[in-house]
Amino acid sequence: MELRPEPFGALVYDFSTRRLSFLKTLRLLDVVRRLDGTTDVGHALESAGVGEGERAGYLKALDGLAANGVLIRSAP
Repeated sequence: MELRPEPFGALVYDFSTRRLSFLKTLRLLDVVRRLDGTTDVGHALESAGVGEGERAGYLKALDGLAANGVLIRSAP
């Protein structure tokens, strides 16, 4: 998997599936980077500055990335 930052967010390319995904905001890119090595999504969102009103949208985006195999869910 390759993550390429862009002015709008980032491109994510999976070499095994040849699937291209987009992180449509720089803040979403920040959240994804903060998730590296942790299972605490709430902390990643908070530390990236995602407010309560935006939280549901970011969780939906993270669920979509997990469904596409960009993110791998960890056991609680």
